[in-house]
Amino acid sequence: MNLSPKKTAAFHTLGCKLNFAETSTIARQLTDAGYEKVSFDLPADIYVINTCSVTENADRECKLHVKRAMKANPEGLVVVLGCYAQLKPEEISAIEGVDLVLGAKEKFNILSYLSDLQKTDTEGIIHSCEIGETDFFIGSYSIGDRTRAFLKVQDGCDYKCTYCTIPLARGISRSDTIESVVQNAREIAAKGIKEIVLTGVNIGDYGKGEFGNKKHEHTFLDLIAELNMVKGIERIRISSIEPNLLKDESIELVSKSRSFVPHFHIPLQSGSDEILKKMKRRYLTGLYLERVSKIREVMPDACIGVDVIVGFPGETEEKFMETYRFLNSLPLSYLHVFTYSERENTEAATMEGIVPIPERKKRNKMLRILSEKKKMAFYQTQIGKTLPVLWEHENKNGLMFGFTDNYVRVQKPYDGNSVNQIEMLKLHRLEEGGAVSVVPVFEEFLARI
Repeated sequence: MNLSPKKTAAFHTLGCKLNFAETSTIARQLTDAGYEKVSFDLPADIYVINTCSVTENADRECKLHVKRAMKANPEGLVVVLGCYAQLKPEEISAIEGVDLVLGAKEKFNILSYLSDLQKTDTEGIIHSCEIGETDFFIGSYSIGDRTRAFLKVQDGCDYKCTYCTIPLARGISRSDTIESVVQNAREIAAKGIKEIVLTGVNIGDYGKGEFGNKKHEHTFLDLIAELNMVKGIERIRISSIEPNLLKDESIELVSKSRSFVPHFHIPLQSGSDEILKKMKRRYLTGLYLERVSKIREVMPDACIGVDVIVGFPGETEEKFMETYRFLNSLPLSYLHVFTYSERENTEAATMEGIVPIPERKKRNKMLRILSEKKKMAFYQTQIGKTLPVLWEHENKNGLMFGFTDNYVRVQKPYDGNSVNQIEMLKLHRLEEGGAVSVVPVFEEFLARI
C-alpha cells in the first residue's frame, strides 16, 4: 500500500506577542490535522502569513513574505490572515501569489477553507466578516524556543484612541474565562516552559465580555490572583497594560508574588496632557506619575518600560519637549518609541498640525537615545545584585543570553546545560554589547576568602 506523503505547512508572524500566540494555535490545528510544520524558507504545501496593522509598512512586509513563500515553492498555497487581512482584504488578495485571505472571524477556521483551495493565477479568495461579528474568544498560546510562552487572555478593544486601527481589526473587548486561562497555563508549565507572558490587546480590561461566563465578569486582579496560585509556573510576566487599568491592588499583588516578576510595560504615548486629550487616551500625566511612583515604592528594582509616540498631529516642538522632559524625569528603564503614521479611517488622519516626516524622525532619534541612557542607568543600579536568570537557547559567537526577573539582559559563555534553566547569579559588569556579565554566587564567595 502506497502512503501519500504528509502535507507540509510553514508559518510567519508579523507584529505583536498576541499574533505569535494565535499563529501557534493555528499551527497546532494544522499539525493535529496531519500537516508537518517546516521552516518558512523551505518548500511547503501551505504558507500561512499572520499580518499586523500597526507597522506603517504592513503592505510592503506582507508582499515581501509572499515573495519569500513563492521563491521557496511557486506551487505552494499562500494564506494571509491577521489584522492587515481584516482591514485590507482586497488589497491583499490582489498581491501576486496570494490564494486565500481570512478575516478576524475566519482565521481560526482555516482548515475548513483548505480542502478545496487551489493555486490561482488570479486574485485570492476572500473570506472576511464585518468586524462587529467578531464577538467570540479563541484561547491561544505560543511555544517558541521552549523558554517562554505567550498566553492570550484577552482580545479586542473598546477604546477609541484617535490614531489606532486595532478596534477595526480585532473588534470589541472580550476575554477568556479564568478556568481556561489557568488550564492553558498548566499545559504550558507541563511542557517544561519556565516563563509565561500574559498577552492581549488591552489586558487590563480583562473580564469584559468573559467568554462563556454570563454570571460574573472577573477583573484583571482576579485573573492574576488565580494565576499566582498555579503550581509549576516559575515566572509570569505581564505585557503592556494601560496605566488607568493598572490598579494599586495589582501592583501590590505582584510585589508579594512568588511567580509574577517585577516588570511592567505601561504605555504613555505622550507627556503632554493636551496631546493625550487629542489622542483620546483615558488618563493624563498625573495618573501616569502616580503609577510609576507606586511601583517604585513597593518594588524599587522593578523594570518599567514605556510606549511613546512622536509626531502626532499638533505636537509642536514645545509639546514634544514636554514629553521629553516628563520621560527624563521619571525613573524608567527603557522606552519603545513609535513614529506616528497616518492610518485610514482614524480620526487623527484628518487632524490639522501635521508634523513633517523629517521632524518625526528627529524626535524618534532623540527618544531612542534617551531610552538607551535610561536602560544603561537602570542596568548600573543592578550591578552587584544576585538575581535569578533564565537562560535562552541561542549560541551567539560563543555567548548565551538570558534575562533576570526584572528584565536585565545578561550574558555568559555558552553552556548547553544552562538552556531553559533559572540560576541565581551575581551581576558583575556592563559589557560592550549592552548586556551584563554574571558571576556564579559560589565562585564570587570563593574569590573573597
